[in-house]
Amino acid sequence: MAESMPLLSVVCPVYGCTACLHELCRRVGMTIAPITVHYEIILVNDASPDEAWPNIVELAAHDPRIKGINLSRNFGQHYAITAGLAHARGERVVVMDCDLQDRPEEIAALYAKAREGYDVVFGERHERQDGWFKRISSRAFFAVLNYLSGADYDYRAANFGVFDRKVIQAVLTMGDRYRFFPVMVRWTGFRTTSIPVAHQAREHGRSGYTLRKLLRLALDIILSNSDKPLRLVAIAGICVSFIALGLAGFSVARYLHGDVEVAGYTSVIASMWLLSGLTLFGMGIIGLYLGRVFESVKARPIYLVRDRVNFDDASTGTEAHAEALQRQ
Repeated sequence: MAESMPLLSVVCPVYGCTACLHELCRRVGMTIAPITVHYEIILVNDASPDEAWPNIVELAAHDPRIKGINLSRNFGQHYAITAGLAHARGERVVVMDCDLQDRPEEIAALYAKAREGYDVVFGERHERQDGWFKRISSRAFFAVLNYLSGADYDYRAANFGVFDRKVIQAVLTMGDRYRFFPVMVRWTGFRTTSIPVAHQAREHGRSGYTLRKLLRLALDIILSNSDKPLRLVAIAGICVSFIALGLAGFSVARYLHGDVEVAGYTSVIASMWLLSGLTLFGMGIIGLYLGRVFESVKARPIYLVRDRVNFDDASTGTEAHAEALQRQ
């Protein structure tokens, strides 16, 4: 690799934790320095409400290895990650959150494991320092995702990890409108492992994921990675049909035996509500999938860059991502 090419790229989406950025860059630099002097730290401002961009510009002014991307609006964490990946030039890329819950000091262990021949090394958080709701919701989400997708995703592994250049290129060529970085990486099938890492409590700011956002993210990820909900609706319809057929046969048998009673109002209304509810539920599931098809065929860019700092290659960024998609 050329001397000017960084060996490591560190991509951090930034939202709601501008107070951490100086400490983040300092600790990342101290951790990577014994590994290589050729590195870059890419901070992607996802329209952070605490005005993180001026802070990023200041950091970049003092160190050319710190680079900034300012998105035009809030697109979401995984879209910000995609923007950072499209700009990254390293042989290996580290992805981590900016709130210091992912400890920068763990990069050394992740990198050492990757050098054993692994293309992907995830950090496995055995003792998460999150609130009880986030821990429970994370387990529940991955349990449902594993059931619906037939995969085996580990709830302890999030975005934090070291990824080989060919893995990043594969992720960038994926034209998924709804993106979830860990699932996309595991789908590529490259040699993957994980190692335990320490997880810190959040010191500054708070998570940008509200309950509503978490539910929407979960729905997007599940519907984008599995068609099992459609099959479950079809199975439910078949089961209801068999039950209805059985009840019809039972009614005919009673009629042939002369044991006929006037149908009750309650049973008729209950049956109507049940069948109507199942019909609307099935139509709703189909509608959700059609909505995602509609969003995909519009072919809008998944993120837009307003400003960049310390980048001198005009072909990086959104243009590079578009070029990667065209090579599919």
